Amino acid sequence: MAYNLFIAYDLINPGQNYEQVKDRIKELGQYYHFQLSLFYVHTTFTPGDAWNHISKALDANDRLAVINAASGIVSNWDYPPVDAINAIWNTP
Repeated sequence: MAYNLFIAYDLINPGQNYEQVKDRIKELGQYYHFQLSLFYVHTTFTPGDAWNHISKALDANDRLAVINAASGIVSNWDYPPVDAINAIWNTP
């Protein structure tokens, strides 16, 4: 089964392993990096499995949200490839 996940995080001092966190998110599957700490990922990982995978790069004081979005449509947002994102969203 495929999931459309929105992943958001806050990395709190000390630590702030931004590159490690981003790499863990990118390992989940097709993604789009919307904002500094917000990703959309189309993946076969369940939300819980995705959370566990990413949390290995977090410190104890960091925050992570993995949100399963059953459906949606994205409009222009700093010129992302809207058609490509919407096509990924609807991939089985």
